[in-house]
Amino acid sequence: MRKRKFSVPFVALLFMVLTAGAQEVVFEEYDLDNGLHVILHQDNTAPVVTTSVMYHVGGKDRTEGRTGFAHLFEHLLFEGTKNIERGKWFEIVSSNGGRNNANTSQDRTYYYEVFPSNNLKLGLWMESERMLHPIINQEGIDTQQEVVKEEKRLRYDNSPYGQLLPVLGENLFKVHPYKDPNIGYMEDLDAATLEDVIAYNKKYYVPNNAVLVVAGDIDVPATKKMISDYFGPIPRGEDIERSYPKEEPITEEVKATAYDANIQIPAVMVAYRTPGFAERDAYVLDMISTYLSDGKSSKLYKKIVDDQKQALQVGAFNIGQEDYGMYLVFALPVGETPLEILAAEMEEEVAKVRTELISEKDYQKLQNKFENRFVNSNSSVEGIAGTLATSYMLYGDTNLINKEIEIFRSITREEIREVAEKYLQPNQRVVIDYLPKDKTDN
Repeated sequence: MRKRKFSVPFVALLFMVLTAGAQEVVFEEYDLDNGLHVILHQDNTAPVVTTSVMYHVGGKDRTEGRTGFAHLFEHLLFEGTKNIERGKWFEIVSSNGGRNNANTSQDRTYYYEVFPSNNLKLGLWMESERMLHPIINQEGIDTQQEVVKEEKRLRYDNSPYGQLLPVLGENLFKVHPYKDPNIGYMEDLDAATLEDVIAYNKKYYVPNNAVLVVAGDIDVPATKKMISDYFGPIPRGEDIERSYPKEEPITEEVKATAYDANIQIPAVMVAYRTPGFAERDAYVLDMISTYLSDGKSSKLYKKIVDDQKQALQVGAFNIGQEDYGMYLVFALPVGETPLEILAAEMEEEVAKVRTELISEKDYQKLQNKFENRFVNSNSSVEGIAGTLATSYMLYGDTNLINKEIEIFRSITREEIREVAEKYLQPNQRVVIDYLPKDKTDN
């Protein structure tokens, strides 16, 4: 029998078709009368279900002198509700075979529970309780203020390189709230009053500022009935109007210095302000960062770490945010290698991306990496729930979960060069020397 030979492009095309079909996430979405957006994804392959709520509120949603409120609320809304005794939230979840968590970014706050599917009703009830009946009092605020301050000490103030992101935000933004850390400042946390916190809850933690995702082993009609029963009676909040200050473009290189008492090895950071993550250019910047520093064969690592042995570590990251992104290239020197030498070597590689087309081989390697990420993404019901919520809330397109890979596939070598030239110029950057500080210094 004659063997059929397939060309490499045909095999690649077949792989793309098969993976796209295999990865498709089927969902249904609708709105309740109170404005709560609901997304349902049925997957009966395992008896588990994720219930999650994402609120469109993050660190940037604050007034001057009241930073860190969204992160404080991440903790505060576990304190208890009208029908859940203070301190019992995690006990109820774990005693019913579940687990739960929450996280906050500059742009949103996300709560979720993963339960055996026979406890779906419990998960929905708990999230409706959090939205409708939270108990916010001075005792809870005092407790969680201390929890957040301790987290700040542990993760930022006393952690090596813990101030990297706050320093980045402080130097890339002058007027937009991204200039301040998501976790807030100690003095602002101390200054938060009960009236401030109650008003913040009333404004942001309302159904018309949220998306509910239920994913997993569910019966859709029964789930819709429970959602209507538990969330339907929650009153709609006032419409939220956002108007953040716009940043002026960076047109001249900015140099800055920051100090960290928890490090011995300095770092150099070269940073650029870039578009929000929903913009097509942000996807291109994702590809550029992968090209420059993903893996030991990447351009920056091979040159500066392996070949020239000037750096212990080097990396390029496109840090996505809703309104503006932050593009960071950084390195830690070997021995006495001057930071300015590292900055020059990194700029040399960035300049090549601005002025030359990457090779066809490197381009195909990039495409393969993003194909692989797509195949491996959303491998769990929990991950699917988070992606559905994010796609709807922050990108405005729930079906992005299925078609985002098409954006990466459509990016050309020429577009990679154009986007690098548009955003990664020397006169658009901030160069930060991140230096050790003697703990005895004032």
